[in-house]
Parts: sequence; C-alpha cells; structure tokens
Amino acid sequence: MIEAIPHTLSSQGWWIVSRSSAIVAFVLVTVSVFLGLTMAGKPLREPRFTKTMRALHEQTALAALLAIGVHVIAVLADPWLKPGAAGVAIPFVLGLNRFWNGIGVIAAYLAFLLGLSFYLRKQIGAKLWRQAHRATIAVYVLGLLHALGAGSDTGSPLFLGFAVVTAIPIAALFVYRLGASRRVSERRRLAARERRGASARAAVGDSVYDPV
Repeated sequence: MIEAIPHTLSSQGWWIVSRSSAIVAFVLVTVSVFLGLTMAGKPLREPRFTKTMRALHEQTALAALLAIGVHVIAVLADPWLKPGAAGVAIPFVLGLNRFWNGIGVIAAYLAFLLGLSFYLRKQIGAKLWRQAHRATIAVYVLGLLHALGAGSDTGSPLFLGFAVVTAIPIAALFVYRLGASRRVSERRRLAARERRGASARAAVGDSVYDPV
C-alpha cells in the first residue's frame, strides 16, 4: 500500500492539488462574499466589529485568489487533462465539461479583477469601485455553478450541505442589499426633487418681489 503512494502522486498528484485548491477557493469565496454582503447591508453597526469584518473580508478574498491561482496551475499541469494554455485562459475552449469549465474561467477573471481593484480604489474613485464591487456576487454564483457542473466532489453530501447552508443566507443578504439600495436611491431622488422645488419657488419669489 505504501509503495503505491509515489505512483499515485506521480499519476494523480496534480488532479489532487486541483480538486483540493478548488474546494478551498470556493469556501474562501463564499466566506468573503458573505462578509461583504453583511457589511454592505449594515445589519450590524458596531465600528470595531465592522473593522474586523472588513479585514477578514479582504484577507479571505486574497486567500481565495491564491487558491484560484493554484487551481489554475494544477489544471494546466494535469498530465491526463492536458488543457493547454488556451484551455485555462479562454472561456469555453476546454473540451471537457466545456460550459461549466468556461464559466469557471470567467469567474476566475472576475475574482482577480474585483479582488485586486481594492488596491486601485483611490485611482478609480470610491463610487465607481463600489458599483463594480457589487459584481462580486457573480463570482460566487459562477463559482458555484462551475463546481456543481465540473467538480469531482460536488456530489458529496458534505459539499452539497455546505453549498445549501451558505447559499441561503447569502441570497437573503443579497436581496436585503438590493432593497436597501433601492430605498437609498428613492430617498436621494426625493431629496433632489425637493431641492429643485425649493429652488424653483425661490426663483419665483425673487421675480415677484424683485423691484423694477
């Protein structure tokens, strides 16, 4: 049995690394998205708690990028799959599970773009960064679909249980965030309308009482 370990590692080592890093990446993305939605919805307003959550959100996002990078390298090096550079870099090129692996490539690009954009926040502006950062939920959704469609372990009760248990609060927080965003937008529109109305009334008042 022990003698078979080197053979297993040489023939299936990259596949083992690939599946392990994929699971780690999905768990980290899930945690990061959950923390991000929790902070965005602001159900908890304790400053010290929010600061801790922000740090965990950033650290888990960066760790997820590292795990995704390991996953991509392991897939590229897999001697059985042999995807080639195009297979891991261009969506829907890899023939095996073409659609599910294609959306996985898209999810990886989005994860790197949105994750690293944190360090360009000052350059692109906080407002534009926040708008772009909302697309992080797409990384989670595409990653989940990729895992379910192309993953080797996604049929296990443990993975399915984790996916269901985490998807429910994430979906609830996302709906809450959408509702909160709509309420904020509506308040801003009403405030802008009131300002325009006040300016119009002031202009009318000036024209009535302005001495000729």
